[in-house]
Amino acid sequence: MNVLVTGGGGFLGLAVCRLLAGRGDSVRALHRRRHAGLEALGVTQCLADVRDPAAVRAAVDGCEAVVHCAAMTGTYGAYRDFREVNVDGTRNVLDACAAGGARLVHVSSPSVVHDGRDLEGVDESVPYATRFTAAYPRTKAMAERIVLAGPVPAVALRPHLVWGPGDPHFLPGFVANRRRLWLLGREDRTIDTVYVDNAADACVLALDRLRPGSPLCGRAYFVTQGEPCGFGEWVNALLAAAGLRPVRRRLPVRAARAAAFVLERLAGVRDGWEPPLTRFLVEQASTAHWFDISAARRDLGYRPRVSMADGLARLAAHLSEAP
Repeated sequence: MNVLVTGGGGFLGLAVCRLLAGRGDSVRALHRRRHAGLEALGVTQCLADVRDPAAVRAAVDGCEAVVHCAAMTGTYGAYRDFREVNVDGTRNVLDACAAGGARLVHVSSPSVVHDGRDLEGVDESVPYATRFTAAYPRTKAMAERIVLAGPVPAVALRPHLVWGPGDPHFLPGFVANRRRLWLLGREDRTIDTVYVDNAADACVLALDRLRPGSPLCGRAYFVTQGEPCGFGEWVNALLAAAGLRPVRRRLPVRAARAAAFVLERLAGVRDGWEPPLTRFLVEQASTAHWFDISAARRDLGYRPRVSMADGLARLAAHLSEAP
């Protein structure tokens, strides 16, 4: 089929493009900068911004389906910036799909239902959060609602803490800040994560099953490893893959929350400075957030083909080969 992947040069978008191109689909990628990895795959690159409605419509034209991976991510930043990309950009993609008759797989986030309290084994019946401590989850929740209520066959996937070779966020952040890393609370809280190839599999499975009138239309699905683990266990597993020592130090949650509040206030008066600790980060590191993926198994046929152990081995091998 003819498929457009927004954010195709990003971490998850590139993995989706690799899967689609590998099975013979005609793939386009909409992103802002040319990507050598996509050229090697034979992917047509549309260099544009999802905030440009005309450019998005031109990229979608002639496509049967869109996998919308493009998003502004981060734990801190101006609401307006996040809204323009995550909400307005998603609306542009949805409008272009409606005009061109394309179906839509939207990449969302479990953070849309996380209000700062523990989420333990919940399924998709859990409601959207009513309070958010960062613009990212707030705008992702807005975008997901727009997509699921929209006029085209659409499904939202919620991959959680995507990691693996090429991860631009988690491991690089842990490595860069390893001398000041602390675990929060007296003991680990249980979380879910997902290896990047498993998340990409879920996108393609949803793409293949999404049709007008199918059970997927208008629904959201959690996508994880199905192997919940402790937050500190996950952090230290990634550090071990990079050949680094584990983090043992712990900080009381209340102290971390207070420090995050002060740092965010300072960031508000220091233009361009991003605080190293935020309330959103504290919530993610100090609460349980793991999910029941029975619906994804049932409706998508999703089975995590790369286990946590295999994913860590692949990550370690990738890092050992890096220049």
